[in-house]
Amino acid sequence: MNPENDVEYEAGVPIPGRILPPEQWARTAVKRLPPEGPLDWSAVFGRSAPIVLDLGCGNGRFTLQSALARPDVDHFAIDLLPVVIRYATRRGNQRGLWNVRFAVKDAQTFLSRYVPPASVAEIHLYHPQPYHDPRQADRRLVTPLVLAQIHAALEPGGLVVVQTDNPDYWTYMVATLPSFFHFQEHPGPWPDAPEGRSRREILARARGLVIFRGLGRRRDDLTIAQARAAAAVLAPPAFKSRGPWCELDRIEASGDRE
Repeated sequence: MNPENDVEYEAGVPIPGRILPPEQWARTAVKRLPPEGPLDWSAVFGRSAPIVLDLGCGNGRFTLQSALARPDVDHFAIDLLPVVIRYATRRGNQRGLWNVRFAVKDAQTFLSRYVPPASVAEIHLYHPQPYHDPRQADRRLVTPLVLAQIHAALEPGGLVVVQTDNPDYWTYMVATLPSFFHFQEHPGPWPDAPEGRSRREILARARGLVIFRGLGRRRDDLTIAQARAAAAVLAPPAFKSRGPWCELDRIEASGDRE
């Protein structure tokens, strides 16, 4: 932290926002999700506003940035690792972000049990773990089933954003997402975060890795039932990639993301 202006850095890049005096801090942690869903977003945030989900949020860089830039939008971010949610929660609290909630939960369970249909404006997935160990391949997030769940969660015309530095995972995404979304690749960095929307992106670019980015709009010509039927016949991600990104994957899986 820089004591002169209350700005934090990671990998040489400022973390979005400033640390406020303690009396201005928020409470962004959802310490325990209810045993049953779905969630009532207006009850969670105390108001009615568009909802953005960050699945696998890590230490919260994208969510912090988006929440600061869009105070009229509510953000719910999850990660499976408690340690990174502690980092994210602390940062959200210190920046007074009442339009943010962080929770520990895996994305598949969260989508299937807690997200009401057609209730979300945007869903973001930055650098989902590729799980190189074949015994863990079934834990990969971007699958036909999960894409159908994302399709169901999004409101008409809703946005999905994906990003990875794994070329084999990206090949699978490009082939599969158009079954559920009007999908296009995004060339170059995101204009709102030229140095990176996530810590993983910053580290990957410093190592010279190529970043693959894309976004899609919900295919409203598909019903939820049709999307589920499509998911049932699409192939799961079965790639077996190895490359310079694997070391970063190991670091991410360990929770060393502060």
